[in-house]
Amino acid sequence: MTAPLLADARAVTDVMQRVIDGALSKLSTVDDLDAHQVVAYDIAHAAAAVASATNLIAYGAHGPAEEALTVAFVADVAHDLATRLLGREAEWGCAPGVLDEIHEFMAAGRAPAFVASLVDGAPSHLNEDMTLVAETFRRFADDQISPRAEHVHRANTDVPEEIITGLAELGVFGLSAPVEYGGFAEGGVNDYLGMVVATEELSRGSLGIGGSLITRPEILTRALIAGGTEEQKQTWLPRLASGEVMAAVAVTEPDYGSDAAGVRVAATLAPGGGWLINGVKTWCTFAGRADVLMVLARTEAGSTDHRGLSVFIVEKPRSDGHSFEHLQGQGGKMTGRAIDTLGYRGMHSFEIAFDDWWVPSENLIGEDAGRGRGFYYQMQGFENGRLQTAARAVGVMQAAYEAARAYADERVVFDQPIAHYQLTQVKLGRMAVVIQAARQLSLHVAELMGKGGGALEASMAKAYVCRAAEWVTREAMQIHGGMGYAEEYDVSRYFVDARVLSIFEGADETLALKVIIRRLLAERN
Repeated sequence: MTAPLLADARAVTDVMQRVIDGALSKLSTVDDLDAHQVVAYDIAHAAAAVASATNLIAYGAHGPAEEALTVAFVADVAHDLATRLLGREAEWGCAPGVLDEIHEFMAAGRAPAFVASLVDGAPSHLNEDMTLVAETFRRFADDQISPRAEHVHRANTDVPEEIITGLAELGVFGLSAPVEYGGFAEGGVNDYLGMVVATEELSRGSLGIGGSLITRPEILTRALIAGGTEEQKQTWLPRLASGEVMAAVAVTEPDYGSDAAGVRVAATLAPGGGWLINGVKTWCTFAGRADVLMVLARTEAGSTDHRGLSVFIVEKPRSDGHSFEHLQGQGGKMTGRAIDTLGYRGMHSFEIAFDDWWVPSENLIGEDAGRGRGFYYQMQGFENGRLQTAARAVGVMQAAYEAARAYADERVVFDQPIAHYQLTQVKLGRMAVVIQAARQLSLHVAELMGKGGGALEASMAKAYVCRAAEWVTREAMQIHGGMGYAEEYDVSRYFVDARVLSIFEGADETLALKVIIRRLLAERN
């Protein structure tokens, strides 16, 4: 059986897209979308995968290796779609056998010998500027982050200060801040591409003490750009860009996660001016070490939706360890306790209680004009955060793949390295295919966002890539056999770190049902 060509792959993506379009057409006729959550969830994920396959077609034109990788990925996505569809055609609004015409392509593109031949992957084809960014941050990750990552993970300690200082010197915290405010952003596509490339390389070193350090300053930076007054931008953006001020984000509450409109933490006007914040936030990553918290609070008494929310820059002292308590001269108190987690250690995620914590009026983003607009300012950062999360997932996958390949070359079973066995080769080949597809998708979405779009695509990228990271790290762990379950090998850390990616920055289910499928239906209509 000969391997199919890029033209065949392009035709297959067209067939798959017709299936997605038909499914959306069928779903658009239902009266209550929540009564059809299972099929809506599957369609959302299928649409994200098909979008990933379609995006890869242009990459496949670079040469034979890229073409082969693209064919294998499209075949993999087609197989996944066929599996989702089988026996449920009526729910999807299509006839049985709708994918029969691409069965031969699937068989050829998923043939073991063909997939095994892709172990070496293919180049990423970054431009000269982005290649320099990748090399710079890869070198920092290899020299500074990787040697410290395993100790931080096992001991559940704090991010080493020398990593924060080193990244600040590299300018990573200013990637999204405009140049006029001390950052490096010039308003073009390279702003987003640089963020994606840097995030991937840092996450390859460690998700917990590398790739995630960018995200929180990024979210606050974009909220300030979207709604801050000129004085607020002049005050905060240079300090965020330099790393002088490190930020954490306090949005989630014990009873309200992705449903930000349900926020109950309240900010009320203080008698002598300013605001008093009361309530509890949870999953505030990096909140102990942070100098400021970006707090989403309800400023309009009696409001019950997102229109009553505002965003505050809440200053606090730095603290290390797993708990803190801070008292104000005005009588306010802030306490925090770290929530122990399986992985993603180093930054620590805190539950924080505010008791009459006083915030000056000038720390309300937008001041009077920003009251009630906090949800929109927050989303400016969160949509980009989803793209960053996809880039983080690529970095974790790349680290897991490199570890698995090295171990497979060294580990001898039945008188030969396990890398010589077909099953291992196919696992590694498919990993290389999925990782490059995920990388190219992240880069594509970065370009879209750099041109003012890409919000839907960022959500789809997160949905697809983060699920892929769970599979890649699981297979990398499996290739290690018993040693994959031992903490002395980094691959066990990659596995538990990858698991969080589908949870934060928008839980997978909420992202699929409340964002992706609804936006796809809105675009169709």
